[in-house]
Amino acid sequence: MADNTNCKQAPGVIIPRIDRNRCEGKDDCVRVCPYDVFEIAVLPAAERADLSLAGRLKGFFHGYHQAFAVRADQCRACGLCVSACPERAITLVRAA
Repeated sequence: MADNTNCKQAPGVIIPRIDRNRCEGKDDCVRVCPYDVFEIAVLPAAERADLSLAGRLKGFFHGYHQAFAVRADQCRACGLCVSACPERAITLVRAA
C-alpha cells in the first residue's frame, strides 16, 4: 500500500492534467506515483492534429509516447508527479 502521509485530498477530488505539447513520455510520473495513476502510451493520431508545431515536432522525435492519467480517479494530490516531470507538463486541477 502507498504511503499517504503527503496526500492532500481524497481520491478523485484533484486530478492530473497533462499538457500534450510538453509531455515527452519519459515516465518519471509513472515511477513516482504511489497510486499507479499514470501509464505511457502512444498519442493517437487523431489527437496529434491538436498539437502546436513545437508539440508535433517533439512528439515525432519521441515516437509520440506520452503519459496518460488512466486512473485519474485514484489521484490524491500528493504532487509527486508535478515535481518529477522534467517537462513541467503536469498540473493538478479540481475534477469536473
